[in-house]
Amino acid sequence: MIILDTSAVRALAGGHKTLNLLAGNMAKTPGEHLSIPALCLMQAEADQENLSQRVLAFSAVVVDSLDTMAAVSVGTMIRDGYGGPDTCHALYCALPRPEFTGMSILLTGNEGAYPPGVVTVDVDSPGMLGFH
Repeated sequence: MIILDTSAVRALAGGHKTLNLLAGNMAKTPGEHLSIPALCLMQAEADQENLSQRVLAFSAVVVDSLDTMAAVSVGTMIRDGYGGPDTCHALYCALPRPEFTGMSILLTGNEGAYPPGVVTVDVDSPGMLGFH
């Protein structure tokens, strides 16, 4: 699963070449999608009006909702000092879950915001996900 945090959502909406290419390629692959934690989308929209419309126009984008279990877990992470609501929701989405058995990759513009053990990829790293 590929997850976009708030900084990656902003980059996608801003026309980031590699992320736009990735979103286009994912749209052509059945069953593949880019997952955006709801609180990351909320924060990005709060920072920039109509950003969500640009991001949600990509057919490969799905929003990972903040259900009851997520809300409790994200709240605990915030209380324990792992970051703000959007960062903690992205972290929660990157953790192993029963409905997804593969490895999650968290795309971000701030790899230092996440604890060791979380697979993060900087959206501006050369060759991100094999794209140049």
